[in-house]
Amino acid sequence: MENEIFKPKPAGAIGVLLPRDTPAGDILAFARRAEAHGFDELWVVEDLGYRGGLVQAATVLAATTRIRVGVGLLPAAARNVAFTAMEIATLAQLHPGRVDIAVGHGMPTWMRSVGAWPKSPLALLTEYVTVLKALLSGHLVHHDGTYLHIDGLQLHESAAPEVTPVVLAGVRGPKSLALSGDVADGTVLAEPVTPAYVREALKEIAPTRPHRLVAYNIAAIDDDPAVALAAVRPTLDVVAEPDWRPHIAPLPFYDELVALRSRCGSPQEFTRALPDEWVRQLAVAGTPGEARSRVTDLFDAGVTSAVLTPVGTDRLASLDSLAAIL
Repeated sequence: MENEIFKPKPAGAIGVLLPRDTPAGDILAFARRAEAHGFDELWVVEDLGYRGGLVQAATVLAATTRIRVGVGLLPAAARNVAFTAMEIATLAQLHPGRVDIAVGHGMPTWMRSVGAWPKSPLALLTEYVTVLKALLSGHLVHHDGTYLHIDGLQLHESAAPEVTPVVLAGVRGPKSLALSGDVADGTVLAEPVTPAYVREALKEIAPTRPHRLVAYNIAAIDDDPAVALAAVRPTLDVVAEPDWRPHIAPLPFYDELVALRSRCGSPQEFTRALPDEWVRQLAVAGTPGEARSRVTDLFDAGVTSAVLTPVGTDRLASLDSLAAIL
C-alpha cells in the first residue's frame, strides 16, 4: 500500500471521457468533478443516435474554468466544413486554449445509414482537415477539390480565435494514419490502445513536426485488482472483430484471441473467457499503482494524452475511482 500511495502521477496529460450515455442531469456534475479532481482533459463523444459533440463541448466548457475539452470525433461527411469552422472558432474564442477537435471518417455503417459515406473517405478527410485548419487559422481559403468547394471564405476578424484550436484526426487504418501525419495536428486512437499499437501507429503516422497522440482506454481502478478487471471485462466484447484488428494485431496473443472468439458462442462467453493478463493489456485496470504503470508505458511509447473511459452505471462514482491515478 505504501508504494500505491507514493508512486507519482505519470508525466503526461491524463484525461477522462464523458460516456455517450451519461444521463443528461449528470453531465455538468461529471465535468465539474473531473476538473476538481485535477484531470487535464475531458473528451466528449459524437456517436450517431446519442448527443452532438459541439453542443456538449460548449456546455461543459461554460461550466468549467480550466480543464481542456476535446470533441471526438466529428464525421467529416456529415458537416459542412465552413459552418463547422464557425462553430469551432466560436468555442475557441470564448474558451481560448481549451478546445481540441478530432475529425474522422465516422463508422461506415453509421454513415451509410444516413447516406453520408463518400466514395473516397481518405480524399474527403484530407481535404476537410486541410480546409478546416486553414479557416481556423484565419486564412482566406480558395479550395476546389473533389469534395469541398470553398470560394474565397475567411472568418471575419471579429470571429477569428486568437488561439487556434488543435485539429486531430480520429483514425485507425494505415492509410488514414499516414493521412493524419500529413495534414493533422495530432491523432486520436480509439480503445483499446496498447504500447505495441502505439508504436505501430506511429510508424504509419510518421510525423515530421509536433504531433499529439491521444489514446482512449477503458479503465477501472480499485484497491482490489480483481474488482477492476471484472469491471472492464464486459466492455471488451468487440476486440476480436475485424474493425479492431489494427489495435490487436501487434500483440503476441492476437492469434490466440481470435481463436478464442471463434470458439465462443457469444460475446459474453468470450469476455468471460479472456485471461486476466490479456484484460490487463487491453484496458487500464487494477490498483492505482498498476494503472499508473500502465499509463506510463503508454507515455513511454509515444502517447501525449491518455484518456480514461469509466465503466459501470454510476458514472460519477466511476470517475471518482479513476481519480486515484492522479
